[in-house]
Amino acid sequence: MQINRINPPKNNGEIKFHLPRFTRFKINNGMEVLFLQKNHLPIIKLSLQINGGSRFDPNGKSGLSFLTSLLISEGAGEYNSLQLDDEIESLGTLYDPSTDNDVIKLSMITLTEKFERSLELLSLIYQEPIFSNDDFLREKKKLLSKIIQNQNEPDYVATTNFDKIIFNNSFYENSVIGKTIDVNTITNSDVINFHKKYFVPSNTKLIVVGNIAQAELESILNKYFISVEIDEVELQKAFSSKLQKSKFYFIHQENATQSEIRIGHLSNKRSESDYFAKVIANSILGGQFSSRLNLNLREAKGFTYGIQSAFYYYKEIGYFEISTSVNGKDTGESISEIQKEIAGLKVEIKDDEIDFVKSYFIKRFPAMFETNSQITVNLSTLLKFSLSENYFDNYIERITNCSREEIEEIIKNQIKPDNLIYLVVGDREIVFPQLKKITDLEIVELDVEGNRV
Repeated sequence: MQINRINPPKNNGEIKFHLPRFTRFKINNGMEVLFLQKNHLPIIKLSLQINGGSRFDPNGKSGLSFLTSLLISEGAGEYNSLQLDDEIESLGTLYDPSTDNDVIKLSMITLTEKFERSLELLSLIYQEPIFSNDDFLREKKKLLSKIIQNQNEPDYVATTNFDKIIFNNSFYENSVIGKTIDVNTITNSDVINFHKKYFVPSNTKLIVVGNIAQAELESILNKYFISVEIDEVELQKAFSSKLQKSKFYFIHQENATQSEIRIGHLSNKRSESDYFAKVIANSILGGQFSSRLNLNLREAKGFTYGIQSAFYYYKEIGYFEISTSVNGKDTGESISEIQKEIAGLKVEIKDDEIDFVKSYFIKRFPAMFETNSQITVNLSTLLKFSLSENYFDNYIERITNCSREEIEEIIKNQIKPDNLIYLVVGDREIVFPQLKKITDLEIVELDVEGNRV
């Protein structure tokens, strides 16, 4: 039978979706748990989330949080690194530690029948890491090599230095993996003390999604998570960076055929009420494949394989950023076209653009909760940004009801041409003359670590 593709399928009606109810409880040691029972598969996803990301690195010790997350799995309890890996692998369990600017995550996916043993091993990693000096020296050496390698990657150089510029003099300015000069000063004692300070129940949340009853879960958690606090975790000082006036920055990369471009500025928090209007406004500009920026620079001009814009969020602040990689010879014109699209967005947005974006987000929303891992990510969002428990229940309604006036207000007040920071990483001989043609602003030259040259 041939399918008629002339007419689109009929809309079956309004999409209604409710996230299955999750519960919050505390175990005996005071650790808070978010739990959602999901029984369609015999699988459980766990994510221990420690409030100890790179923003908590002491001054002059950037990379300490990341190095701690590497070392914490290098042996725990009675098991050395190889033995621990073998124990986890023999269960068919997937273990994934990670670190970002705000949190360290220790995550596992395990079969329900292997859950208790997997949790026991996770509790050892969290509570009783060995931190041997040999492991420390090896992982520190690997991290220093990683930093050097990344400094030869234009994308990494652009991203980390853009953060350093817009988050200047705040706890978000350093890259998660740290700087060479700082990592060189880190000792094994620093790692041990960092773990002792931050890996405590009141500073940790646990998310569990999967095929297990709550009563059984609580019993197993209380059996293995028994660590108690020695001292209270100190609260960090408030975020301190401020919005800056527009300026151009340039980093030279010898013989680079392409230029990495980052353009943006600070914005407000994820928890603000204007979030949904920002999502829609940004999607029209550069948040999807059919956005204005992509249709211009990729489809019409052929300058790039792709360009995107987004409002990104850390726990304490947000920022707006446009990012792309373009042919070096097209750097100046690409920036001019980006400026043109921002100016055009402030002049007019069309009803069909708004309707398309709303339809896209509404229709894709249920697919964001199909797997245990996807649900865990979304529950992490609730925790990280202190969102209301009915946040996802109201998601579709808030997208639907977002007015043109709200979207235009965001475009007017949250995308600020006079405060845009421009950073370009490319070959100086090719790119620098182009930048001088398109701007009268000062062009500050930096090295790969963000120091003035």
